Amino acid sequence: MIVTNISIKGEIDILMFKSRDCYDDSVEFRESNNGSILSVRRLTVSVTKNKFVAVGCDTYAYLNGKLNGSEFSTGCLSRCKNIQNIVDGNCSGIGCCQIPIPEGLKRVSFKAYNFNRYEDVWDFSPCSYAFIIQEDKFKFSSDNLTSLRNTRRLPMVLDWAVGNERCEAAQNKENYLCGANSICIDLNPNSGPGYRCNCKNGYEGNPYLKDGCQDEKNNTCKSNGKCVNVPGSFHCVCIEGYHLDTEACVADQPARKSSLAINLAIGVGIGLIVMLASRIFTTEELKKATNNYDETLIIGQGGFDTVFKGFLPDNRIVAIKKSKIVDENQIEQFINEVVALSQINHRNVVKLLGCCLENPIPLLVYEFIPNGTLFEYIHNENKVSWEIRLRIATESVKALPYLYSVAFTPIIHRGVKPSNILLDSSYTAKVSDFGALRLIPLDQTELATMVRGTIGYLDLEYLQTSQLTDKSDVYSFGVILVELLTGRKALSFDKLEMERSLVTYFLLSLKENRLYEVLEKHITNEGNAKQLKEVANIAKKCLKLKGEDRPTMKEVATELEGLRRMEKHSWVNADFNSEETEHLLVGTSNSSKYDVRNNSIDIYDSIKDHIILDFDGGG
Repeated sequence: MIVTNISIKGEIDILMFKSRDCYDDSVEFRESNNGSILSVRRLTVSVTKNKFVAVGCDTYAYLNGKLNGSEFSTGCLSRCKNIQNIVDGNCSGIGCCQIPIPEGLKRVSFKAYNFNRYEDVWDFSPCSYAFIIQEDKFKFSSDNLTSLRNTRRLPMVLDWAVGNERCEAAQNKENYLCGANSICIDLNPNSGPGYRCNCKNGYEGNPYLKDGCQDEKNNTCKSNGKCVNVPGSFHCVCIEGYHLDTEACVADQPARKSSLAINLAIGVGIGLIVMLASRIFTTEELKKATNNYDETLIIGQGGFDTVFKGFLPDNRIVAIKKSKIVDENQIEQFINEVVALSQINHRNVVKLLGCCLENPIPLLVYEFIPNGTLFEYIHNENKVSWEIRLRIATESVKALPYLYSVAFTPIIHRGVKPSNILLDSSYTAKVSDFGALRLIPLDQTELATMVRGTIGYLDLEYLQTSQLTDKSDVYSFGVILVELLTGRKALSFDKLEMERSLVTYFLLSLKENRLYEVLEKHITNEGNAKQLKEVANIAKKCLKLKGEDRPTMKEVATELEGLRRMEKHSWVNADFNSEETEHLLVGTSNSSKYDVRNNSIDIYDSIKDHIILDFDGGG
């Protein structure tokens, strides 16, 4: 790591190594970096100044780390068959792909991989690259396919802060660093402990020095106004009939109102939102319900949203979803969620109770679901019976075809995974988290979209083509079925190579007629062998590489409902026929030559080469 600049704004500019994977023209000799480690306890990767990028035409890359104390993985894919298809300046999957870095991600690691050793593209793209880079320092061009090989380090921005206390506590200490005419700013809790200092409005300089913030003394009042200087600022007093607008006195006009309601009125019509939502909450109501968004009431967090437990005056408990960042680009997502969920009335879907439109920050109010997530239920120490697992799976899958068929516009969830299936007080399944959903026009069966989802549950066909269909959710649900059968997580980096990807391990076990070995042991003793075999077959069909070969979600729901009524049998003669379990992950297209099982092995054989950014002090 090379430090190039340290800013009093709380940033450090550095040059950092990239991850590289290359082959020579014989496609036999592999060249990759030996791994670089950056261990800085008190610094974090800036989520506003950086992005994660992968470059290459036979390339995919993972960004891994810890998010809210749990393992997190995401990534992107870049494919191209000829250099003519590449558009300079466009990093959306053809020669280059990029994704934002989630806030609060720690112990960051990333690595570039290849699909097919660059066999079809070696003459113009012999390498894969992955790196975190300062966003305004990188503009993709086709030259990067080869020129990056000679670039050892790339610019990245780290965030720094003072101490390990929040402002309220730090201000009473002798070592408090904010000088006169400055203000103390707490870090976002996800970014770690500490604070920063800024000069007050009207002052400039270094806020960490005793008298570092000095009065600007700038008089910019123009016609129809008189300047009155005050410490750290000035006032422009306007004559009657005029008012101050930034730097000048202008004629009075009706004041404009700026709120989320105006944006929504432009987007879908405020009347529609009011009609659809059960209730429009005020900002004050939601502040009071959450004790001014007390951190102790946080019950869930994602990369862009925080969910608070709230208490309404009528004694109802609710879940309040608040965006972390005010971003005009999130307005469409907010509209999607409000309009879609307002149409839905299903016992297995979390109910939207209302929303708040008074300020630019999207706020949604849902019914509160008290018993945690299916992920917690599967992976805790308590052994959940197969009967309960099958019931929860059946209830969950019933909700998904409903989303696709009942709403004004078909809904694809894009976030089907156990952590988005909640359990109420009677352990009834409730599908939740519609922030990633997409609405599909009625005259289309698929939609080209930026790939979004969770690695391990993400449809491989969607990952390769960016074509989103209802079969994308079917694949994700297939992974859930495998988790229910095996009790294993979708991705487990602490397992042996062949077991790290649950889908790969499960399908290989079916092919080798070893289903019984991978099932969670206690569920095989409940006299349900035929049920287990049939659910494994359903999961296998859901995990077909081509979406057109998968069943519909409604067909899956019908099969699971039928299995719940099935008479129980012991595990005698319940082995799979090997012909029925033909391996599903071997690529069926001659153009792709893609075998996920073999590439999964390759990924973990080379994991020792990856770059590790340890910002958590090794915890």
